[in-house]
Order: sequence, then structure tokens, then C-alpha cells
Amino acid sequence: MRSFHMEFRSLSEEGLISAIEVGLGASGELRYPSCPEKMGWRYPGIGEFQCYDRYMQKNLRQSALTRGHLFWARGPDNAGYYNSRSHETGFFCDGGDYDSYYGRFFLNWYSGILIDHVDQVLSLATLAFDGAAIVVKIPSIYWWYRTASHAAELTAGFYNPTNRDGYSPVFRMLKKHSIILKVVCYGPEFTVQENDEAFADPEGLTWQVMNAAWDHGLSVSVESALPCLDVDMYSRILDTAKPRNDPDRHHLSFFAYRQRTPFLLQRDVCFSELETFVKCMHGEATQNFVD
Repeated sequence: MRSFHMEFRSLSEEGLISAIEVGLGASGELRYPSCPEKMGWRYPGIGEFQCYDRYMQKNLRQSALTRGHLFWARGPDNAGYYNSRSHETGFFCDGGDYDSYYGRFFLNWYSGILIDHVDQVLSLATLAFDGAAIVVKIPSIYWWYRTASHAAELTAGFYNPTNRDGYSPVFRMLKKHSIILKVVCYGPEFTVQENDEAFADPEGLTWQVMNAAWDHGLSVSVESALPCLDVDMYSRILDTAKPRNDPDRHHLSFFAYRQRTPFLLQRDVCFSELETFVKCMHGEATQNFVD
């Protein structure tokens, strides 16, 4: 990290590099690699806990010993597999073991290890980048969000069932290091039926994450992979960037519009609407896409 900063210091001083994004997990996102496609995972599988290497097993054993319950020094044996559904498992189903004494111990430990990892990496990054703005990307794990356990979030390291706020402990750590949070918003890659079967709620998760981040005083940005081909999608992004009727006047720090190059060459892209969208994001126009 220090070598990178020294190599590009001049660009930072000239303002060409305004922030540096630090990867904290799979795909550069703050999470465990719980849903690897190379291991056969497919949407909407719940994923698997990543706690079986030598280091994690040693740490889990020590934590269980400290609690006085050495028989808790194990990963769940009824949490299913990468492509299981939450209701198919004894751990994630309604009333499942995720909310038992053992389940709460294990999930606190599992999410805590991830938070400790975040603290260690960001402590080094803060020193290496010498005051430069640092961005951390948080994933959008929205499938099974409309169930009690939020299984896919749990395996990714976010202890966020319906009876607990799993993002605040993470955001307290990010606030400690004065991080800019980047929320990843994915597009409607799947049909309505597929998302219904996965009890998915992308917008519900996005608003929980953004509001929790703002409550902790974090600057929030969004990276969108949404294919913006119509006015409705532009309006949805604007509503996220500048929430209507918000008494605290929250807004995004920046918006990353990630699109593949061929997208911008398609004939159905209306550049006048794109221009209006950009002006609205900068506050130079009202949200009006109607001629």
C-alpha cells in the first residue's frame, strides 16, 4: 500500500486521485467469500460459512474456551451447502439454531473476526496513505432478506437477522478510520419470480445500510451496475442519491456509474436523458426528464 501511495503521490497532490478504494474481502468487498461461483454457488444459494481453516478453528476454540463451552468450538453442522435455501436447513430456518445460545455465540464470533480484520487492514491503510480519503465497498446481499435469519448475509459475515442490526458494529469500525462507504447496488439480474422465490429485497437492504451509515456519521457513496436505459431507472438512482423529504438532507458523496463500454454505444441510449441525469446529480437541474 505504501509503495502504491509513493508511486502515485503526485497524482494525489494534483487532485487527479481524490480517494483510494481498499479491498477488504471477496471481489474487493467487505465480506467473507461465502458465495464463490468457482465452487459451484449459484443465486440464490445461501452460501457457506468460511471458518474451517487452521487459524479460524484455533480462534474459535479459544473463544469457546473463554466462554466456558468448549463443545461450541465448531462450525454449525446443519447450515446446508452453497446452494441450499434457508428453509432447507436446521440452522437458518424460522426458529432455527441461528437464534439459539450456540448460534448467537457463533455468529457474534464469526462477524467479530471480520470486523477485527477490517480494523487491522484499515489501520495499515491509514498509515500507508497518509491522510488520503479511503473508500470501502460493502456488498448488497439482498437474497433471503425477507426471511427471519437473513441466511446469505450471515454466511458473508453480517450478523443481521430481523431481530438485530448487523451493520452498526461494522460502521462503528469504519467511522473510527474516517472511511467513505461505497454501497454496491446491483441491477435486476433475475426475474421477479426468481427474486420472490429468494425472498429478495434489494431496496430494503440498501435503505437499511445507507441509513445505518448516515446514523454513524459516515459519508456514503453508491456504485451502480444498473443498466440505465430508461427514465424510471434514472429517477430511482436520484431518489437514492437525494432521499425525498429527508429532514437531515442526507445525500451521496459521489456516485460511480459503472457500465461496460458497449452499453454506451447502444442506439437505445438517450444521451439527452443522460445529460439531464448528470445535471440533476450535481444539483444543476430539477428532476424532470419529460420534454
